[in-house]
Amino acid sequence: MATKGVSANRLELLQIAEAVAREKSINRDVVIEAMEDAIQKAAKSRYGSENEIQAKIDSTTGEIKLSRLLDVVEEVSNEATEITLKAAKRIKKDAVLGDVLDEELPPLDFGRVAAQNAKQVIVQKVRDAERERQYGEYKDRIGEVSNGSVKRIEYGNIIVDLGRAEAIIRRDEGLPRENFRYGDRVRAYIYDVRREPRGPQIFLSRTRPEFMAKLFAQEVPEIYDGIVNIKSVARDPGSRAKIAVISQDSSIDPVGACVGMRGARVQAVVNELQGEKIDIIPWSHDAATFIVNALAPAEVVKVVLDEDVERIEVVVPDDQLSLAIGRRGQNVRLASQLTGWEIDILTEQEESEQRQREFTERTNKFMESLDVDEFIAQLLASEGFSSVNEVAFVDPSEISSIEGFDEDTAEEIQARATDHLEQRQAALEKRCKELKVEDELAEIGGLSTEMLVALGENDVKNIEDLAECATDDLIGWTERKDGESKRFEGFLDQFNLRKHQAEDLIMAARLKAGWVTEEDLRKDEEEVDTEEGAEAVPAEPEEVTTTALEDAEAMFATKSPVAPDAAEEAADDSAAEDKAEDK
Repeated sequence: MATKGVSANRLELLQIAEAVAREKSINRDVVIEAMEDAIQKAAKSRYGSENEIQAKIDSTTGEIKLSRLLDVVEEVSNEATEITLKAAKRIKKDAVLGDVLDEELPPLDFGRVAAQNAKQVIVQKVRDAERERQYGEYKDRIGEVSNGSVKRIEYGNIIVDLGRAEAIIRRDEGLPRENFRYGDRVRAYIYDVRREPRGPQIFLSRTRPEFMAKLFAQEVPEIYDGIVNIKSVARDPGSRAKIAVISQDSSIDPVGACVGMRGARVQAVVNELQGEKIDIIPWSHDAATFIVNALAPAEVVKVVLDEDVERIEVVVPDDQLSLAIGRRGQNVRLASQLTGWEIDILTEQEESEQRQREFTERTNKFMESLDVDEFIAQLLASEGFSSVNEVAFVDPSEISSIEGFDEDTAEEIQARATDHLEQRQAALEKRCKELKVEDELAEIGGLSTEMLVALGENDVKNIEDLAECATDDLIGWTERKDGESKRFEGFLDQFNLRKHQAEDLIMAARLKAGWVTEEDLRKDEEEVDTEEGAEAVPAEPEEVTTTALEDAEAMFATKSPVAPDAAEEAADDSAAEDKAEDK
């Protein structure tokens, strides 16, 4: 870079600091500090790196003060950094042991190589300050929608210029079949900001449910004002979405507010999301009502809820089955995500056949377990008893109140149920011993004896065996191949465990086995989920060279050369650091 033949006076030094600070949107004091470091590094090259050199620039006058720091000691062991009390008193009369003496040095002349080195120090300091400013600015904007322009596209990832920083939309965070070109305006949701060695990384998304919620908040004043609340959002990005809303004011229709006059408000969101169809659902405190609304446009005849496992069976007319399920299961999948419930869709005929099958199974179970005739077993099944456990531990009055039963009959039936359970428990415990299931495994909360037998039959016989299991091993999994889904059963498939229950069992085993600690679990809960593969996108080398920085180099370069070897070595080190960083 060509140097300028004009020496920079004190006023120019402050003007340069102001210019760099303004161009990079950082504090002027940071730039002055960088200049001080540059002068200090050049001075060490001149006077020797073993010396403790300090450079100070007066932020008001621009005056440069260069000094060597010496510790006042009784006996000198290092002449470069220490001075005796007697010698110190010749410089400063009131010097005492332990003081740090400030010995002023003459002004330093810079040459071209030393000036280049000084510039590298300033560039690095300014770059670090700029990165810190970007991180501080955007880390508090997580959860906001930001606008920018497409700067470049790398391996399907979109690099977005936000004006004061760069951000990235990864391939899996962009809408399918959405194409951007250089310079296109793009709006996206900031979901993560990370501090990394190459600078702050800002991650954007156009597929997350939060992005849709923010778009509605921008288009619907009632949402922005808090009159209408978005309770949940479920998306199949680029295809279809469902959004549940509720109004805090009974006079305002939440669905109508989101749709807008002639659909103007929702259409604005649809256009932003490349035509993604949006179903706006009224949210309800009643789970059944909410789920029925979520399955729209399908009509629902009946629902059966199991609140313990948050599972619901929905019965629809035979001609509504395909509409309720949706293409490739999209409608029921989105409804399940929106409500948080597992939804099973049945036609009226399938539901009737299932109820009859369940009734027959319960009848046969009671006939076998309680040693009663078919008529009594059918009465128990028709009254809603589903297991021998219920019969054994229910209040006797509930059995005696069945038509045709009396108190003696109820007592006899309950006695038979209790005997059956005791015999079954003894058989299960015997089976556990045969399978050599360790007693320590039974101490895991939530595992019944029947579950222990199921685990033992699948070679899970101790704490370590359970700790090694994955969730799918316990509750099963589904694989799709050639357009068909195949279900693989888990060890505890028959007990209808939910995923979080299986995870709790495995984690309890790992805690008991000492694989993890309570502290590890707390740390995991505190950590923010990270997206893998983000480092695959290389950051563009930053352009830090500015007119102001060129002026800084010119300021240092107009003096006579000093200590070229040391300065060249330092410049090479700085250049190597920049090269490694850009790489």
